[in-house]
Amino acid sequence: MMRTGLCIFFAGLVFWTPTFAFADAASDIQAQIDANNQQLELLKEEIIAYQQQLDTIGSKKNTLQSAINALTVSQKQLAAQIQATENKIASAALKIKQLTLSIGDKEAAIATDQNAIGKALRRVAEREERPLIAALISSNSIGEAWRLTDEALQFNRALAEDINDLRAVRTELAADRDETAAAKAKLVSLQKDLTLQKRSVDASKAAQQKLLADTKNMETNYQKLIAEKQAAEKAFEQELINLQSQLDLIVHPDLLPKVGSGVLAWPFSGAFMNNCGARKGLFGNFFCITQYFGSTPFATANPQVYNGGGHNGIDIAAPIGTPVYASLGGTVLATGNTDLVRGCYSFGKWIMIIHGNGLNTLYSHLSAIDVVKGQQVSTGQLIGLSGMTGYATGPHLHYGVYATEGTQIMTLRQFRSSKIGCADATMPVATLTAYLNPLSYL
Repeated sequence: MMRTGLCIFFAGLVFWTPTFAFADAASDIQAQIDANNQQLELLKEEIIAYQQQLDTIGSKKNTLQSAINALTVSQKQLAAQIQATENKIASAALKIKQLTLSIGDKEAAIATDQNAIGKALRRVAEREERPLIAALISSNSIGEAWRLTDEALQFNRALAEDINDLRAVRTELAADRDETAAAKAKLVSLQKDLTLQKRSVDASKAAQQKLLADTKNMETNYQKLIAEKQAAEKAFEQELINLQSQLDLIVHPDLLPKVGSGVLAWPFSGAFMNNCGARKGLFGNFFCITQYFGSTPFATANPQVYNGGGHNGIDIAAPIGTPVYASLGGTVLATGNTDLVRGCYSFGKWIMIIHGNGLNTLYSHLSAIDVVKGQQVSTGQLIGLSGMTGYATGPHLHYGVYATEGTQIMTLRQFRSSKIGCADATMPVATLTAYLNPLSYL
């Protein structure tokens, strides 16, 4: 609402409030916001183009060069995302400045109007030495009486209109202040996003440096490393199956949430999952799943069918450094890093959360862990960043759902004196019936 002044008239007295305009400053700020938004649209197109490159690279043969290329393009995409976030932060700061000017203008308008009304009332009071009814009775003519009456009516109308105007300005002022508070909250959220994105870049660069160090930038070394990981993982899985089949833990299905209840949320942001939906053609599903639970269509559709012959969770493709969130509130049961044990190609960096409803959730192959054992977490709380630690030939999150009753955290050496490469690595160990299909609860 742009106020151009207020006129109060009575008995030949006219009072005008001055004009309070911030149009020039607001216009300059809006021009900067518009320029930021134009650049933001270009950055969005750039981010989409990088994603297309990553999808193309992902569809090719797994070679050292393709792995390095994927990490390089991922870093470029993250740099564009960081620039986009910085643009949003700049626009949010400008919006706050614009609103602050507007608030100042409206507060000045309110103060001036209030002063003008007070001044008019005081001047009227000074000139009124007797009540209006007395002036009408003693007037020399009907014309003079009508003039006095008309002036009084004009004053009352002007006063009523000005009070209504003040109320309208106060309403706009309250709205501006609410909008400013929302803009500041958005600014804080964007700053958090920026910090996460910068951490993602660091995680991606660290993974790239490690890959180059492990392979000495030679394709033959890379293929040898992949073969070693596959052989070690196969041996580990077989040993783990043998141990799990003898674990004396009983799972009561009636203590588990109902299949299809949707008690768990996806461990990624809504924006990430929406992007997965847009890339259905690449994965053949809406969730970026690269490997399902179990080994048969029946296993994929039912919760308690794992018998050691298939995958004990689901794999979700995610660039290194993607924020991972808790699927449900609960307590961090444990965290670990199997890479600390030489020759152990397993979960890598992992987190397990116990939810108090009969379910535990596992998040593994992480590049960073942001929680500690015993910590209380809420649904959707950031707990770490995705990666490709442990047995992973590409960046993804291994997401598992376990029956709490049938799960323990231990080293394999503690159980039947295992001597495989992962014997001294701390990790979740479960009886076979404790592995549940995540899709039954998401």
